[in-house]
Amino acid sequence: MEKNKPDSGFTLLEIMVAISIIAVALIAVYRLYAQTLSMNQYQIFNTQAPMLAQKKMAELFNLSSNELVDDGGGFGDDFEGYTWKTAVESVSSEMLGGMAEDLKRIDLTISFNNDERTYRLRAYRFVED
Repeated sequence: MEKNKPDSGFTLLEIMVAISIIAVALIAVYRLYAQTLSMNQYQIFNTQAPMLAQKKMAELFNLSSNELVDDGGGFGDDFEGYTWKTAVESVSSEMLGGMAEDLKRIDLTISFNNDERTYRLRAYRFVED
């Protein structure tokens, strides 16, 4: 048997270094994946919330003046997790004078997952009594 022939295979130190490098790379990939999922959910909300708000605001503008009150609800099974809430107030303004008596401010809030994300829309409606 020759004594000058090196042993074949890897040492424990080489294996530990290789596993450490792989672990660091996998952690970086996992963080990137998690960040991508989060950004995707954020973009979905930023796309759906304005459309839902416009739809709900159109419904509010079609209501009669006595039906226009503070309210809230959901969007059904199609948009699970999304809720809406309205706040309706009379407008008072010295500049508008008597016209302000017939003006209502409508604040609409679209929320996702119990206010994890929110979108707000404000509109004014002329209401004749």
